[in-house]
Amino acid sequence: MQARPLHPDPTVAPLPQERVRQIHGTPVPTGAASSTGVLGTEAPQITIDYRVAREIASQVAKQREELLKTKPDMDRASEEQRCLNWIAEAVALWSDAQAMTPQEDEALRRAVYDLLFRAGRLQPYLDDDRVEDIIIQGPREVWLDYGDGERRRVGPIADSEEELLDLLRELARGSGHSERTISTANPTLALSLKDGSRLQAITGLGPMTYAVIRRHRVSHANLDDLVRLGTIDPILREFLGAAVRAEKNIMIAGKQKAGKTTLMRAMLKEFDPECRFATIQTEDELFAHTNGYHKQVVSLVGRESNGEKDVTGRSAGEVTLLDLMHPALRMSLERIVVGEVRGPEVVAMMQALTNGSGGNLCTIHARRPDIIFDRIAELYALAQENLSEQLAYRQTANGLDFIVYVDMTDETQIGGRRHRYVSHVLELTGIGENGRPATNEVFSPGREWGELRAVPRMDPGCIDDLRRVGFDSSLLQESYGAWSAPLALKVGVSR
Repeated sequence: MQARPLHPDPTVAPLPQERVRQIHGTPVPTGAASSTGVLGTEAPQITIDYRVAREIASQVAKQREELLKTKPDMDRASEEQRCLNWIAEAVALWSDAQAMTPQEDEALRRAVYDLLFRAGRLQPYLDDDRVEDIIIQGPREVWLDYGDGERRRVGPIADSEEELLDLLRELARGSGHSERTISTANPTLALSLKDGSRLQAITGLGPMTYAVIRRHRVSHANLDDLVRLGTIDPILREFLGAAVRAEKNIMIAGKQKAGKTTLMRAMLKEFDPECRFATIQTEDELFAHTNGYHKQVVSLVGRESNGEKDVTGRSAGEVTLLDLMHPALRMSLERIVVGEVRGPEVVAMMQALTNGSGGNLCTIHARRPDIIFDRIAELYALAQENLSEQLAYRQTANGLDFIVYVDMTDETQIGGRRHRYVSHVLELTGIGENGRPATNEVFSPGREWGELRAVPRMDPGCIDDLRRVGFDSSLLQESYGAWSAPLALKVGVSR
């Protein structure tokens, strides 16, 4: 490649140093250090000129294309190693011409590799374990939202709208969602990336392309890990584990980003490793079939339409969660797990709860515990049959045993942090007043002494079932729970 002087782009933010990748015999970190020292481990400050990186990536891509023409059966590892050699050779030529340092060589090799095989300029942020959300407002405005509430603007991930759309399409292809794309004809894109992060993008419906990548920072936790994180205490840990083992049907509810999926993953670890169950999701966020713990998982993921309509007027190629529910029931399953109930599939889910065996799990969005049943009724109304509120209440009361509510208190705007915790465990006991499900508060906040997190309140009606799987019911007599002190908040709880 002909070397030519290119000046570093001052708007490109340095990148976080994370895992070490072996490229051409040299350990190369997957991100450079931040100029502020905030992202990743501190290291020499390096700014990558992505014009150079794209030029080298384009050259190597052409070499790869020619290689695969002559050796179409080459395995992926050999193909990747050959490309790594070409990347190293091209970077060495450029480095000689520009008198680059070894650290700059490594950063450029890494950037080219990410453009060819990973998520391009997004990759360093996906590699930073502290990043919770990547917020994209067009190609040049990118924000990182950290788990502790800090939000920081970083450099652009593309130089134009079209380059950003190409990146999103490549992410879809690389994630195994070849049927999903984004364009003016298909303005929305939702998918899971290879690392399990959830991407939602919108284009053509505003002045620019918008996207958010929600990362799962706690992706393989069990209930003991959630005790250490302060989400639950040891008493609630024992109760939830017993409820799962006793094959109770449980719905996890809560606010957006409160940690519902994290709690569900942890509760799945209470299944017997040999348990045969299905996970039904729009995007895979539970990772049950790849976590190394479960051995009999039927992982089903919905599919988006290809944008066309069939003769019935339905979106061609679309497979909804409702479509997946019925065949899943014929797969000789012991349990069913629905990643998130957000539409008409709630009807099939509740039917499965009332007709099938117990031990099923699902999640639902709800701002407060007292509106969960109204939320379920709203979803029933979205079903094609326009089902009644009373049917929703009756099937909920008959199908569910417990609702676990996950809450979040965000004090980041006053210099605090985000606190995520379980606040309520409600036992459903049948139909109550006005035809609504009746409940017992087995756990609820100890507001009388300033505690927002769940503490024991009473024995559930099914306490004998929990005893049979090893639960010590005397734990529910600990009215303060196992918390050593109330949740440390900057603004105290009104008593």
